[in-house]
Amino acid sequence: MFRKLTRKNRELPFDDCVHLLKNEKRGVLSVNGDGGYPYGMPMNHWYNEEDGKIYFHCGKTGHRLDSLLKDGKVSFCVYDEGYRQPGEWALNVKSVIVFGKIEVVDDRERVADVTRKLSYKFTRDKAYIEAEIEGHAHNTLLLALTPEHICGKRVQES
Repeated sequence: MFRKLTRKNRELPFDDCVHLLKNEKRGVLSVNGDGGYPYGMPMNHWYNEEDGKIYFHCGKTGHRLDSLLKDGKVSFCVYDEGYRQPGEWALNVKSVIVFGKIEVVDDRERVADVTRKLSYKFTRDKAYIEAEIEGHAHNTLLLALTPEHICGKRVQES
């Protein structure tokens, strides 16, 4: 069902894919949007090594959620900052794409727990994180992406 990479020599090992999912702070989540158009949006995420799922938080209304309630199939793309070889202009980038299905988790305790873990990717300010959770968890949904296919590759711009 999922296509193989055309250039096998550029494929990332699964562990490298997980490393990117764990360490990069943002990616683009794409859903099947209105009128058959894809709808992609930048999202913060947290990869849970224990269950292999990728978690996002979002509000309880909007285009993204409406689309997900119609069709939970999504793709999520993460890529690193890249690097340049000395003396070269081309950027070398590693990217991962995840195909899977999203389910909505509307449990306040789980929302708070995952939001806390996600927040620590951005700040270690515990007081700030707890205040945000206390003030906003009641208006927050948790999205859990269960991967069906994960692949990554190295690309050199040319």
